Amino acid sequence: MRWTAAIKDFGHYLRLEKGLADNTLKAYRQDLHWLSEQASLQNWPTPLKIGRAELQESVQELGRQGRSVRSQARYISSLKAFFQYLRLEEWRDDNPAELLESPQLERKLPDYLEEEEIKQMLALIDRSKPEGHRNEAILETLYGCGLRVSELCGLRLSQLFFKEQFIRILGKGSKERLVPINARAMESIERYRSEVRVHLAIAPGHEDILFLNRRGQKLSRAMIFHLIKELASQAGVQKKVSPHTLRHSFATHLVHHGADLRAVQEMLGHASITTTEIYTHLQQEHLREAILRYHPRGQGND
Repeated sequence: MRWTAAIKDFGHYLRLEKGLADNTLKAYRQDLHWLSEQASLQNWPTPLKIGRAELQESVQELGRQGRSVRSQARYISSLKAFFQYLRLEEWRDDNPAELLESPQLERKLPDYLEEEEIKQMLALIDRSKPEGHRNEAILETLYGCGLRVSELCGLRLSQLFFKEQFIRILGKGSKERLVPINARAMESIERYRSEVRVHLAIAPGHEDILFLNRRGQKLSRAMIFHLIKELASQAGVQKKVSPHTLRHSFATHLVHHGADLRAVQEMLGHASITTTEIYTHLQQEHLREAILRYHPRGQGND
Protein backbone atom coordinates (compact mmCIF):
# COMPACT_ATOMS: atom_id res chain seq x y z
CA MET A 1 0.00 0.00 0.00
CA ARG A 2 1.38 3.41 -1.01
CA TRP A 3 1.45 6.39 1.33
CA THR A 4 -1.04 8.42 -0.73
CA ALA A 5 -3.66 5.65 -0.72
CA ALA A 6 -3.20 4.90 2.98
CA ILE A 7 -3.54 8.56 3.98
CA LYS A 8 -6.62 8.97 1.79
CA ASP A 9 -8.30 5.90 3.31
CA PHE A 10 -7.42 7.13 6.81
CA GLY A 11 -9.03 10.48 6.02
CA HIS A 12 -12.26 8.78 4.93
CA TYR A 13 -12.24 6.76 8.16
CA LEU A 14 -11.80 9.87 10.32
CA ARG A 15 -14.55 11.76 8.52
CA LEU A 16 -17.16 9.02 8.20
CA GLU A 17 -16.61 6.92 11.33
CA LYS A 18 -15.08 9.38 13.77
CA GLY A 19 -16.93 12.49 12.59
CA LEU A 20 -13.90 14.75 13.04
CA ALA A 21 -14.00 18.42 12.10
CA ASP A 22 -12.40 19.66 8.86
CA ASN A 23 -9.59 21.50 10.67
CA THR A 24 -8.67 18.35 12.59
CA LEU A 25 -8.67 16.28 9.39
CA LYS A 26 -6.46 18.87 7.72
CA ALA A 27 -3.95 18.67 10.58
CA TYR A 28 -3.78 14.86 10.37
CA ARG A 29 -3.26 15.00 6.61
CA GLN A 30 -0.50 17.62 6.88
CA ASP A 31 1.40 15.53 9.42
CA LEU A 32 1.10 12.32 7.42
CA HIS A 33 1.98 13.92 4.11
CA TRP A 34 5.11 15.30 5.76
CA LEU A 35 5.98 11.77 6.91
CA SER A 36 5.44 10.44 3.38
CA GLU A 37 7.80 13.11 2.03
CA GLN A 38 10.43 12.09 4.56
CA ALA A 39 9.92 8.45 3.63
CA SER A 40 10.53 9.30 -0.02
CA LEU A 41 13.63 11.37 0.77
CA GLN A 42 15.11 8.75 3.09
CA ASN A 43 13.98 5.75 1.04
CA TRP A 44 12.01 4.38 3.98
CA PRO A 45 9.54 1.48 3.62
CA THR A 46 5.82 1.71 2.84
CA PRO A 47 3.22 2.38 5.58
CA LEU A 48 2.86 -1.37 6.05
CA LYS A 49 6.58 -1.97 6.64
CA ILE A 50 7.95 1.20 8.22
CA GLY A 51 9.22 0.72 11.77
CA ARG A 52 9.62 2.62 15.00
CA ALA A 53 13.23 3.62 14.23
CA GLU A 54 12.19 5.52 11.09
CA LEU A 55 9.29 7.17 12.88
CA GLN A 56 11.58 8.24 15.73
CA GLU A 57 14.00 9.69 13.18
CA SER A 58 11.16 11.68 11.61
CA VAL A 59 10.27 13.14 15.03
CA GLN A 60 13.90 14.14 15.57
CA GLU A 61 13.94 15.77 12.13
CA LEU A 62 10.97 17.91 13.16
CA GLY A 63 13.01 19.12 16.13
CA ARG A 64 16.02 19.85 13.95
CA GLN A 65 13.80 21.98 11.71
CA GLY A 66 12.84 24.09 14.70
CA ARG A 67 9.23 22.96 14.90
CA SER A 68 7.54 23.79 18.20
CA VAL A 69 7.00 21.30 20.99
CA ARG A 70 3.28 21.53 20.34
CA SER A 71 3.76 20.69 16.65
CA GLN A 72 5.90 17.69 17.57
CA ALA A 73 3.30 16.45 20.05
CA ARG A 74 0.53 16.78 17.46
CA TYR A 75 2.67 14.96 14.89
CA ILE A 76 3.22 12.01 17.23
CA SER A 77 -0.51 11.92 17.98
CA SER A 78 -1.21 11.78 14.24
CA LEU A 79 1.23 8.89 13.80
CA LYS A 80 -0.32 6.90 16.62
CA ALA A 81 -3.83 7.36 15.22
CA PHE A 82 -2.77 6.52 11.66
CA PHE A 83 -0.98 3.28 12.50
CA GLN A 84 -3.72 2.27 14.92
CA TYR A 85 -6.13 2.61 12.00
CA LEU A 86 -3.92 0.35 9.83
CA ARG A 87 -3.92 -2.15 12.67
CA LEU A 88 -7.70 -2.03 13.02
CA GLU A 89 -8.03 -2.66 9.29
CA GLU A 90 -5.60 -5.58 9.67
CA TRP A 91 -3.07 -4.04 7.27
CA ARG A 92 -0.57 -4.32 10.09
CA ASP A 93 -0.41 -6.42 13.23
CA ASP A 94 1.40 -3.76 15.26
CA ASN A 95 1.50 -0.01 15.87
CA PRO A 96 5.11 1.17 15.46
CA ALA A 97 4.22 4.62 16.83
CA GLU A 98 2.70 3.26 20.03
CA LEU A 99 5.82 3.74 22.19
CA LEU A 100 6.84 7.12 20.79
CA GLU A 101 7.04 9.60 23.67
CA SER A 102 5.37 12.96 23.23
CA PRO A 103 7.21 16.03 24.56
CA GLN A 104 5.70 17.56 27.67
CA LEU A 105 3.52 20.56 26.89
CA GLU A 106 3.29 23.50 29.21
CA ARG A 107 -0.35 23.72 30.13
CA LYS A 108 -1.24 27.24 31.14
CA LEU A 109 -4.57 28.96 31.47
CA PRO A 110 -5.34 31.12 28.42
CA ASP A 111 -6.04 34.81 28.90
CA TYR A 112 -9.46 35.58 30.30
CA LEU A 113 -11.36 38.71 31.20
CA GLU A 114 -12.31 39.76 34.69
CA GLU A 115 -16.03 40.11 35.33
CA GLU A 116 -15.65 43.88 35.62
CA GLU A 117 -13.91 44.06 32.24
CA ILE A 118 -16.83 42.28 30.58
CA LYS A 119 -19.26 44.67 32.26
CA GLN A 120 -17.27 47.61 30.88
CA MET A 121 -17.36 46.16 27.35
CA LEU A 122 -21.13 45.71 27.57
CA ALA A 123 -21.58 49.24 28.89
CA LEU A 124 -19.75 50.70 25.89
CA ILE A 125 -22.10 49.20 23.29
CA ASP A 126 -24.04 51.93 21.47
CA ARG A 127 -27.64 50.75 21.79
CA SER A 128 -28.96 53.78 19.92
CA LYS A 129 -27.97 52.02 16.70
CA PRO A 130 -29.75 48.88 15.42
CA GLU A 131 -26.55 46.83 15.44
CA GLY A 132 -26.06 47.78 19.09
CA HIS A 133 -28.80 45.42 20.23
CA ARG A 134 -27.34 42.67 18.04
CA ASN A 135 -23.83 43.24 19.40
CA GLU A 136 -25.11 43.17 22.98
CA ALA A 137 -26.83 39.85 22.29
CA ILE A 138 -23.65 38.48 20.69
CA LEU A 139 -21.50 39.40 23.68
CA GLU A 140 -24.04 38.09 26.21
CA THR A 141 -24.35 34.81 24.29
CA LEU A 142 -20.59 34.26 23.84
CA TYR A 143 -19.90 34.94 27.50
CA GLY A 144 -23.10 33.46 28.91
CA CYS A 145 -22.88 30.16 27.00
CA GLY A 146 -19.16 29.72 26.34
CA LEU A 147 -19.62 29.23 22.60
CA ARG A 148 -16.91 28.90 19.99
CA VAL A 149 -17.06 31.69 17.39
CA SER A 150 -18.10 29.21 14.67
CA GLU A 151 -20.94 27.98 16.89
CA LEU A 152 -22.17 31.54 17.43
CA CYS A 153 -22.04 32.39 13.71
CA GLY A 154 -24.03 29.26 12.88
CA LEU A 155 -26.55 29.58 15.72
CA ARG A 156 -30.11 29.16 14.41
CA LEU A 157 -33.51 30.24 15.67
CA SER A 158 -34.53 26.59 15.64
CA GLN A 159 -31.77 25.86 18.17
CA LEU A 160 -33.24 28.20 20.79
CA PHE A 161 -35.34 26.60 23.53
CA PHE A 162 -35.95 29.52 25.84
CA LYS A 163 -38.88 27.91 27.62
CA GLU A 164 -36.50 25.20 28.84
CA GLN A 165 -33.63 27.76 29.16
CA PHE A 166 -31.34 25.81 26.82
CA ILE A 167 -29.81 26.24 23.39
CA ARG A 168 -28.81 23.30 21.19
CA ILE A 169 -25.31 23.63 19.80
CA LEU A 170 -23.76 21.77 16.88
CA GLY A 171 -20.09 21.67 17.83
CA LYS A 172 -16.86 20.15 16.55
CA GLY A 173 -17.30 16.98 14.54
CA SER A 174 -21.05 17.70 14.26
CA LYS A 175 -21.50 16.71 17.92
CA GLU A 176 -24.58 18.15 19.59
CA ARG A 177 -24.80 19.44 23.13
CA LEU A 178 -27.36 21.33 25.20
CA VAL A 179 -26.08 24.49 26.89
CA PRO A 180 -28.02 26.41 29.56
CA ILE A 181 -28.66 30.05 28.69
CA ASN A 182 -29.12 32.74 31.34
CA ALA A 183 -31.87 35.32 31.60
CA ARG A 184 -29.75 38.27 30.44
CA ALA A 185 -28.64 36.48 27.28
CA MET A 186 -32.24 35.46 26.52
CA GLU A 187 -33.52 38.99 27.09
CA SER A 188 -30.86 40.52 24.83
CA ILE A 189 -31.58 37.98 22.06
CA GLU A 190 -35.34 38.59 22.27
CA ARG A 191 -34.77 42.35 22.16
CA TYR A 192 -32.59 41.96 19.06
CA ARG A 193 -35.13 39.67 17.39
CA SER A 194 -38.15 41.87 18.07
CA GLU A 195 -36.61 45.31 17.55
CA VAL A 196 -33.91 44.77 14.91
CA ARG A 197 -33.88 41.42 13.15
CA VAL A 198 -37.60 41.56 12.33
CA HIS A 199 -36.97 44.64 10.15
CA LEU A 200 -34.14 43.13 8.09
CA ALA A 201 -34.54 41.95 4.50
CA ILE A 202 -33.23 38.44 5.09
CA ALA A 203 -31.24 36.85 2.27
CA PRO A 204 -32.48 33.49 0.91
CA GLY A 205 -31.04 30.58 2.86
CA HIS A 206 -30.42 32.69 5.98
CA GLU A 207 -33.98 32.74 7.34
CA ASP A 208 -33.11 30.50 10.30
CA ILE A 209 -29.76 32.12 11.17
CA LEU A 210 -30.01 34.15 14.39
CA PHE A 211 -27.31 36.81 14.01
CA LEU A 212 -27.30 38.64 10.68
CA ASN A 213 -25.42 41.52 9.10
CA ARG A 214 -27.08 44.55 7.47
CA ARG A 215 -27.54 42.58 4.24
CA GLY A 216 -29.53 39.92 6.07
CA GLN A 217 -26.74 37.37 5.82
CA LYS A 218 -24.87 35.22 8.32
CA LEU A 219 -22.10 37.04 10.18
CA SER A 220 -18.51 36.10 9.39
CA ARG A 221 -15.96 34.99 11.98
CA ALA A 222 -13.85 38.01 11.04
CA MET A 223 -16.67 40.40 11.91
CA ILE A 224 -17.10 38.83 15.36
CA PHE A 225 -13.35 39.06 15.96
CA HIS A 226 -13.38 42.75 14.98
CA LEU A 227 -16.37 43.51 17.21
CA ILE A 228 -14.84 41.90 20.32
CA LYS A 229 -11.39 43.43 19.80
CA GLU A 230 -12.90 46.89 19.25
CA LEU A 231 -15.01 46.73 22.41
CA ALA A 232 -12.06 45.47 24.46
CA SER A 233 -9.89 48.31 23.14
CA GLN A 234 -12.54 50.91 23.98
CA ALA A 235 -12.83 49.45 27.49
CA GLY A 236 -9.08 49.84 27.99
CA VAL A 237 -8.44 46.09 28.29
CA GLN A 238 -4.68 45.53 28.04
CA LYS A 239 -4.92 41.89 26.96
CA LYS A 240 -4.99 40.11 23.64
CA VAL A 241 -8.75 39.59 23.31
CA SER A 242 -10.70 37.45 20.85
CA PRO A 243 -14.10 35.69 20.91
CA HIS A 244 -12.29 32.67 22.40
CA THR A 245 -11.26 34.86 25.34
CA LEU A 246 -14.93 35.11 26.28
CA ARG A 247 -15.20 31.31 26.11
CA HIS A 248 -12.27 31.01 28.52
CA SER A 249 -13.79 33.71 30.71
CA PHE A 250 -17.06 31.73 30.84
CA ALA A 251 -15.24 28.59 32.04
CA THR A 252 -12.91 30.44 34.40
CA HIS A 253 -15.72 32.28 36.17
CA LEU A 254 -17.79 29.10 36.48
CA VAL A 255 -14.90 27.22 38.12
CA HIS A 256 -14.05 30.19 40.33
CA HIS A 257 -17.62 30.22 41.62
CA GLY A 258 -17.54 26.49 42.39
CA ALA A 259 -18.83 24.73 39.26
CA ASP A 260 -17.89 21.07 38.83
CA LEU A 261 -15.29 20.41 36.13
CA ARG A 262 -17.43 17.71 34.54
CA ALA A 263 -20.29 20.16 34.14
CA VAL A 264 -17.93 22.72 32.60
CA GLN A 265 -16.62 20.04 30.24
CA GLU A 266 -20.16 19.27 29.05
CA MET A 267 -21.02 22.93 28.51
CA LEU A 268 -17.80 23.62 26.59
CA GLY A 269 -18.21 20.49 24.48
CA HIS A 270 -14.74 19.14 25.30
CA ALA A 271 -14.36 15.53 24.17
CA SER A 272 -11.94 14.81 27.02
CA ILE A 273 -11.85 16.04 30.61
CA THR A 274 -8.09 16.57 30.23
CA THR A 275 -8.82 19.57 28.00
CA THR A 276 -10.95 21.10 30.74
CA GLU A 277 -8.34 20.39 33.41
CA ILE A 278 -6.42 23.56 32.53
CA TYR A 279 -8.95 25.21 34.86
CA THR A 280 -8.20 22.93 37.84
CA HIS A 281 -5.64 25.31 39.32
CA LEU A 282 -8.50 27.76 39.81
CA GLN A 283 -10.33 25.22 41.94
CA GLN A 284 -7.16 24.61 43.96
CA GLU A 285 -6.50 28.32 44.41
CA HIS A 286 -10.12 28.92 45.44
CA LEU A 287 -9.87 26.08 47.98
CA ARG A 288 -6.58 27.45 49.35
CA GLU A 289 -8.10 30.91 49.81
CA ALA A 290 -11.15 29.42 51.55
CA ILE A 291 -9.00 27.44 54.00
CA LEU A 292 -6.78 30.39 54.81
CA ARG A 293 -9.76 32.66 55.24
CA TYR A 294 -12.16 30.46 57.19
CA HIS A 295 -10.10 27.84 59.05
CA PRO A 296 -9.30 29.02 62.60
CA ARG A 297 -5.62 28.06 62.20
CA GLY A 298 -5.46 29.87 58.87
CA GLN A 299 -6.33 33.15 60.58
CA GLY A 300 -3.38 33.02 62.94
CA ASN A 301 -5.57 32.60 66.05
CA ASP A 302 -4.28 30.73 69.09
